[in-house]
Amino acid sequence: MSFTVLVPARLASTRLPDKPLADIAGLPMVVRVAHRAAASTARAVVVAADHARTVEACRQHGVRALLTRSDHATGSDRLAEACTLLGLADDEIVVNVQGDEPLIEPALIDACAALLAERPECVMSTAAHAIDDAAEFVSPNVVKVVCDGQGRALSFSRAPIPWWRDGYAGGVDRLSEPPPLRHIGLYAYRAGFLRRYPTLPPSPIEAIESLEQLRVLWHGERIAVHVSALRPGPGVDTPQDLERVRALFAAA
Repeated sequence: MSFTVLVPARLASTRLPDKPLADIAGLPMVVRVAHRAAASTARAVVVAADHARTVEACRQHGVRALLTRSDHATGSDRLAEACTLLGLADDEIVVNVQGDEPLIEPALIDACAALLAERPECVMSTAAHAIDDAAEFVSPNVVKVVCDGQGRALSFSRAPIPWWRDGYAGGVDRLSEPPPLRHIGLYAYRAGFLRRYPTLPPSPIEAIESLEQLRVLWHGERIAVHVSALRPGPGVDTPQDLERVRALFAAA
């Protein structure tokens, strides 16, 4: 199996300005992400940037980067342009590794790509892990996923799903069995579908939940889900997240 990792990097983050260039133990965060992704079995790792500063930072550290348009609405739209710039064939597998995941597990990248290769009826694959904390389950910042009997996503939501009718009648102080699943924002696509994605009309539920993967389900396509036994390392959304990750690198 052969696949390419694409790392979308948007400089204009509202919660953490210049996020891709934030220093983590002497390297820009986007470079840290690319180095982690390069430890997978991907044949290539390419950053899809929206600003020349990010491209230059990658170049200085030996990471391949493309300059894409600055007006893309989503990371998937940015990667669709990158697929075209790279001339990837429709059946080639692309893994989207978010540019704010400097602790992404290389084996998880491989598993996501392998799952899509095994599931021709699915246009995408993604990952999840079991939730073991009731506070995470009820948090709208934690995206949950429910799967069907074949390991395909039925729905994603910021709400606590599935809802245990009897067990949660008095509030969520424990979790159901089997435990609910937390969605991990890692995606594999075939390049042909990734190029088609921006042409799909946005769905009402996607806008309500602010989850772009719901557009895929709304249009009747299928997403395979790899359930990982391991919790992934923390991502970086806020200045507090950045300090946490810096501390983890300093302690390593």
